[in-house]
Amino acid sequence: MDGAFLGSIDISAKKAKTARYFNMSTAKLGSVSGPGQELYGIETTNNGLVVFGGGEHLRDKNGIVVGAIGVSGGSVAEDTNVANAGVEPLNK
Repeated sequence: MDGAFLGSIDISAKKAKTARYFNMSTAKLGSVSGPGQELYGIETTNNGLVVFGGGEHLRDKNGIVVGAIGVSGGSVAEDTNVANAGVEPLNK
């Protein structure tokens, strides 16, 4: 994205990795990894994970996980919307 921080490159890759490692969105993982939650601190494992929106796992039409997408550079809401737009064609 024009004007995005260079760090967004690393964040987007880590969002995709996180989504694939746990076969769930980074937003969902984030909701169960805050203070007092069962998975608190999980973002410090696996050489660094990202636990906020913008990472989605990809499933084919048979429900088999085939990869992941990670988006960074905008707001969390923008990143999440773009990642979901990347997932949508596989769900048709």
